[in-house]
Amino acid sequence: MAIDTADLPEEPTEPERAPRSMENPGWLNEAELAFVRGRMPMLYVEALPVRLDGYGNVTEVGLLLRSTPEGRLGHALVSGRVRYGETIREALFRHLENDLGPMAFPQIPLALVPAQIAEYFPMPGISRYVDERQHAVSLVYVVPVTGSCEPRQDALEIAWLSPAEALSDATFADLPGGRGNLVRQALATVGW
Repeated sequence: MAIDTADLPEEPTEPERAPRSMENPGWLNEAELAFVRGRMPMLYVEALPVRLDGYGNVTEVGLLLRSTPEGRLGHALVSGRVRYGETIREALFRHLENDLGPMAFPQIPLALVPAQIAEYFPMPGISRYVDERQHAVSLVYVVPVTGSCEPRQDALEIAWLSPAEALSDATFADLPGGRGNLVRQALATVGW
């Protein structure tokens, strides 16, 4: 199956139109991002924030509440791209802090073995994960958080659900692109 790819972005002729990537080499402007997304898989990290009891059992599962492009509210995982020159640990911490706030105090695992690896395709049917924008590979982690969470960026709030609620069909249906499967698989790695 062939997929159309993006055209090479034009070089800016005026210095003020220079891409932000010249200021931050780990960042892509919109034209560069569209070009790369049309040519190769993008690497992402996704995190399922959890709260633990004193025995290390999951008592709550955090899902972000976001507005979709269609204008409806839906749940989402903490997620984002890994930048050029950034370690997986740094990317995971950056996205957790960006989405949950600086006082969330995520406990990044010592061994960065993901709970799941998801491969997203822009067309349905190749895998159970779909992202209309791109072909992406995502490393999925279950990350305990111990502090207070004040969502930032485009997240409206964080919903703390019991593991049973997080695994319910209603929550499963509310997570786009097959991410309900990710929640189930991630929680299975911690005994749910």
